[in-house]
Amino acid sequence: MFRYLLGLIISSFLVNSLFSKPPNFIIIFTDDQGFEDIGCFGSPKIKTPNLDKLAAEGRKFTSFYSANSVCSPSRASLLTGCYPVRISIPGVLFPRHEIGLNPDEITIADLLKSKGYATSCIGKWHIGHKPKFLPTRQGFDSYYGIPYSNDMTIDPEANLAADIKLREGFTLDRIRNEKPKKDFVPLMRNEEVIEYPCDQTTLTQRYTEEAVQFIEENKNKPFFLYLPHTMPHIPLFASEKFKGKSERGLYGDTIEEIDWSVGEIMKSLRDNNLDKNTLLIYTSDNGPWKLKGGRGGSAHPLRGFKFQTYEGGMRVPCIMHWKGKVPAGSSCDEIAATIDLLPTIAGLSEAVLPNDRTIDGKDIWPLIAGKKGAQTPHEIYFFYKGNKLESARQGKWKLRRSGKKSQTVELYDLASDISESKNLAKENEILVNEMIKKMNLFDEKLKKDQRPAGKL
Repeated sequence: MFRYLLGLIISSFLVNSLFSKPPNFIIIFTDDQGFEDIGCFGSPKIKTPNLDKLAAEGRKFTSFYSANSVCSPSRASLLTGCYPVRISIPGVLFPRHEIGLNPDEITIADLLKSKGYATSCIGKWHIGHKPKFLPTRQGFDSYYGIPYSNDMTIDPEANLAADIKLREGFTLDRIRNEKPKKDFVPLMRNEEVIEYPCDQTTLTQRYTEEAVQFIEENKNKPFFLYLPHTMPHIPLFASEKFKGKSERGLYGDTIEEIDWSVGEIMKSLRDNNLDKNTLLIYTSDNGPWKLKGGRGGSAHPLRGFKFQTYEGGMRVPCIMHWKGKVPAGSSCDEIAATIDLLPTIAGLSEAVLPNDRTIDGKDIWPLIAGKKGAQTPHEIYFFYKGNKLESARQGKWKLRRSGKKSQTVELYDLASDISESKNLAKENEILVNEMIKKMNLFDEKLKKDQRPAGKL
């Protein structure tokens, strides 16, 4: 305990010596983007000059993981620093659900708001659409975006703004009384629907305009911008400026428009001399859909897709940028994850982590800053599918167990077999048994410490 407290004191001293004023934080979180779907991560057809520049001026993370392979759990985990089962958001939420992220949870926004930060969520929320669970009840000063995935519907009981913009021939009566139509989703500002159905072709553009405006309005105070893009979740939409322009079809169009968005945000930071005091993190909520016809992304060279705990479903592209603080043109292959963002941001902002609950994430600032000899703080990292602990990574080793009655055990050496093509379980029975034991013990302990989801 003494060594731990001493470490905190030293860390606090280092933070104070590094930063003359509180740093800003921006998290750009795309939806279902594949590991390969950025130029600097190997995409052969999708052009991403702004993201490539971001990586050239910052640091790529090549073993960066989401906490889940589907939307709602991955988002809840990013904001709370916890595995999704711990906070009882193990699966996808739909408009019919009356649960959400418990407002008693402490989010990144909550922590930063306690330090005087301006906070805003712009984009897809998807961890509870009822007012009790919306961003404005989870530490965010403002919210603009869609409350869940863009292939869903509207909740007929949603709060409608007095000046709501109705499209496609809809009336208030139709919204309240007709069966909701798939792919027709509401656009919200704070806790009211301001447009229905949302014009999804302009979403990326409008999110970007809102983000730039937020930066401009808060340039003289510390801020946290959480920008979870709707794209490239299906159905795919791009504005007229980008539609039909990518060699990778409509999917590529959506990524190239997001790349433009990143460029606009970086321009705003540079124009306001904020890039030297802003940590920007770009990553995705999970891997790509397995879809034909170019509608889904690519996780190459990884195995698997969204919904799976193979690397393709869980390992996501990640770029971190902070001029002068993050080593330019560098790369890190140590294990890091979205659950690590909350404790890392807490350390950088000197926000106090709650001591009345378990936080699974670790402070990865040494990795981000490229400290000599820095290693992952995760002795083992766990991959849940729903409520089941299905997989784990320990160093170079990845163990996966699947099947309902008779579990198939897979073990891969990711250092030599990133594509998970050669099962080495039989040749490494001792290691397999050790990892399974660790998984079982962790899962048992976590579920005894599980916290409830928010309920109406």
